[in-house]
Amino acid sequence: MLPGGTDTGFELTRGSAPLLISVPHDGRQIPDNIRDSMTPAGRSIPDTDWDVARLYRPALGLGAGMLVARWSRYVVDLNRNPDGSALYPGASETGVCPTSTFARAPIYQDGREPGSDQIEERVQSYWQPYHDALERELQRLRNRHGYALLWDAHSIRSRVPRFFQGELPDYNLGTADGASCPAPVTEALAAVVPASRSVVINGRFKGGHITRHYGRPAKRVLAVQLELSQSTYLDPADPQHWNGERAAQARDVITRMLSTYLRSGGDWMRSGA
Repeated sequence: MLPGGTDTGFELTRGSAPLLISVPHDGRQIPDNIRDSMTPAGRSIPDTDWDVARLYRPALGLGAGMLVARWSRYVVDLNRNPDGSALYPGASETGVCPTSTFARAPIYQDGREPGSDQIEERVQSYWQPYHDALERELQRLRNRHGYALLWDAHSIRSRVPRFFQGELPDYNLGTADGASCPAPVTEALAAVVPASRSVVINGRFKGGHITRHYGRPAKRVLAVQLELSQSTYLDPADPQHWNGERAAQARDVITRMLSTYLRSGGDWMRSGA
């Protein structure tokens, strides 16, 4: 493991395989000066991708590397474009420095929302180091293996009316409508999900900034985002509580998906497609 210092806000574990797992939204840390400006709802960070890093730890056994954020997405959202441009124009979404929770509760006390200068400072202090590390590691993998496979790992509650109606499928694969990863590879990933679970490709979640920015097949980097319904591994009665039985099942599916990604993604890259 190559731990980032407290100023970098991430932990990097390098692997032997051409696969890097990015975990940008499981961070819980908030600097004191930012926490002091928050509401109780903001301090409780309810929109965290709870325990996603824990869920993916077995992937280290496949030789995968992991890059895990320490700072909360309420400090800065690592999966948003720093210029503030929308991922899904016309749809509700949160920005690079969100000011409301998914439930539309204010994150900051009245008059203490971050202004443009504060947002820029957070981008430089918290967003940029993570992306510098991500870029360097993908380049290292590409230099070593001839290509790199990026997997952006996320989770979300199965019901979030702000973003989608009804209940989200269990496994939501996003490849920017095929721009970040070719369809045959993505279809192989979806085929791994058992019939008892639902899966969709490029549905409500098509991949955020990380998938869209780094997934460049022509430059020998594939990228896939998995937005996992939290009901697959957390306790339905307590959405922030780990459920061992559910998590074991989700881990099995994820491990098989990652093994498939290594095989099919590698085959696609080596074919010169």
